[in-house]
Amino acid sequence: MPGNPLIKEVLDKYSAVWALSHAMRVMSWDMETRMPEGGAAARGMATGEVAGMVQKATVSMKELVLKADKQKDLSDRDRGIVRVLRRRIDYYTKVPPELVSGLERVTTEATVAWRNARKKSDFKLFQPYLEKIVGLKQQEAEKLGYRRHPYNALLDLHEEGFTVGDADRVFSRLIPGSGKILEKVLSAGVYPSRHPLESAKYETPAMERVNQGILRLLKMPTTTFMMDVSTHPFTTKIAPDDVRITTRYEGVDFRATMYSTIHESGHALYDLGVGEDLRYTPIDWGASYGIHESQSRFWENAMGRSREFVKLVSPLLRKNLSFVSKYGQEDLYHYFNLVRKSFIRVDADELTYNLHIALRYDIEKKVLAGDVKVSELPELWNDTFKSLFGIKPPDDARGVLQDIHWSGGSIGYFPTYSLGNVVLGMIWHKMGDGRMIRESVGAGDLTQLREWLRRKIHRWGSTYTPAELLQREFGEGYNPDWLLKYYETKFLR
Repeated sequence: MPGNPLIKEVLDKYSAVWALSHAMRVMSWDMETRMPEGGAAARGMATGEVAGMVQKATVSMKELVLKADKQKDLSDRDRGIVRVLRRRIDYYTKVPPELVSGLERVTTEATVAWRNARKKSDFKLFQPYLEKIVGLKQQEAEKLGYRRHPYNALLDLHEEGFTVGDADRVFSRLIPGSGKILEKVLSAGVYPSRHPLESAKYETPAMERVNQGILRLLKMPTTTFMMDVSTHPFTTKIAPDDVRITTRYEGVDFRATMYSTIHESGHALYDLGVGEDLRYTPIDWGASYGIHESQSRFWENAMGRSREFVKLVSPLLRKNLSFVSKYGQEDLYHYFNLVRKSFIRVDADELTYNLHIALRYDIEKKVLAGDVKVSELPELWNDTFKSLFGIKPPDDARGVLQDIHWSGGSIGYFPTYSLGNVVLGMIWHKMGDGRMIRESVGAGDLTQLREWLRRKIHRWGSTYTPAELLQREFGEGYNPDWLLKYYETKFLR
């Protein structure tokens, strides 16, 4: 690739890191979708060893990257490459190899343990694994260093430059604001809390046809993208031309699998839309988890739960799900937009979703700081949930065990979900308070939306920090006011 010769030398050396990381992503995908449970221990050993190799190869680039960082004539792309590599080198220099490989081993085994514990709704089956993970993440925070709160060290890994202070400011505006809107909506009764379609059973082959039809509506590519099935839906970018998602089929309440498919496709569109000049570089990824989540939440909610999309998708639903035929488009719209306080985050409506994230954010800060023990988490979860929602989870599966993230060591990740919602609101505002969405989806062509997001967000990869990207393209930082306006416009007007 033409350009600065020193950056070319950096990228040549980075190719080994990329190849090892590629292998890690393939192993991770296989673990979630195909690997038999008995293979967890061996897979943990393998990923632990490869993680150590990634660390060693990354640290070996330190002198070269520091040399490149001193150059004053770097382009934005090259400056982004150096910034991202410096962050990775800093991490691997501060966090010892035994801690890196230890996290890989325990999280690989913990993922299978969580799956079984959730199935049996028994937190104690998962507790010893989570205790190890929390202990290792506390060590990780100490090694990385932080100001004021250990959570800052882990939050920065997922949202570069973002702090507990920043998160507290967002939540202090977002939670009371959305709570007030929620109470007004519940009082008005326009958006129902229950619908007969929730209990309608579907055959998996029929729903697979629906989801494949939705992928065609989204114009997902057939040669660089694929969808499979897993316990917890997710997206992974194996390579620039190999992006994969999963969904899940539970046989009832078809909107759950439908919106999982749309949500993960939003992530995939971001991964597939990164500029070609960034391929195989350290910045061939999204700017942050929060920016990434804004894309999945945009497609799932701002586009996917709009009246225009209901009209667009109705023929597909009626063709494959016979029980849908007795419901009109407005009825389907309300089924897709039920508003109620419920136990499961991934099934939560737009207005209550951020309450789920605030709960996890509060709990993670406490457990990482050592204010609560892992054994106390089920009780803390239930008590905090009741204070936020007024209801108490009936079991561990619908409470503390419902998310996969802790089994993978992703402590510090959950706040990025609400940041994704915040950026969704900013996108909605920049699209003429939703006018572009209504016009594009109403015309049955989603290309305009895809291209707008590609120009504003996707093509840059992680060239810029998330804060720089927002200032560059939106003229402001994380502003929850636009999300609240989106909620008001949709649910109250």
